[in-house]
Amino acid sequence: MAFELPDLPYAHDALGPYMSSETLEFHHDKHHQAYVTNGNNILAETDLKNESLENIVIKSHGNNAGLFNNAAQHYNHLHFWKMMTPGGSKVPSNLESKINEDLGGMDKFRADFINAGVTQFGSGWCWLELKDGKLNVSKTPNGENPLVNGATPLLGCDVWEHSYYIDYRNARPKYLEAWFDNLVNWEYVTELLENSN
Repeated sequence: MAFELPDLPYAHDALGPYMSSETLEFHHDKHHQAYVTNGNNILAETDLKNESLENIVIKSHGNNAGLFNNAAQHYNHLHFWKMMTPGGSKVPSNLESKINEDLGGMDKFRADFINAGVTQFGSGWCWLELKDGKLNVSKTPNGENPLVNGATPLLGCDVWEHSYYIDYRNARPKYLEAWFDNLVNWEYVTELLENSN
């Protein structure tokens, strides 16, 4: 399955002032495009080209670093764009109930999620994941995601510098707070949760 760069589900300037059109022009149009281009070049030389993206990510992990890095980042970003929506959205009640049950409530979840992003050394991601029927907060280095740990990613925030440096410089905590409070598409997170059951 060849990788393709999707169009953003909103205009480049739709996430302002929390994420600028300049950030999206670099992050989506250049960085994500590079993962697609490089990933396709490497994928063509493997026996995984007819596999699903999820299987490519899982099977290349630990076996083909170049393919894994590009495929995983392609997977992460396909969802990242959909995990945001202009102005954010309200948390559906069924997701909020699950967060309350598994993570001790929205305030604790917010704090733990932001802390995971702040404390991820160097490049990587912080996640809300589903594993063995329970929600967890986790973090991964570089392009890794919960798939490689047997979990389902539900919400991921990119803490590579290209995701925030234009708008926030080195203030990663401010970026994470603004992102969580103002951009998350909780309907999409709920859709991923429901589809994982």
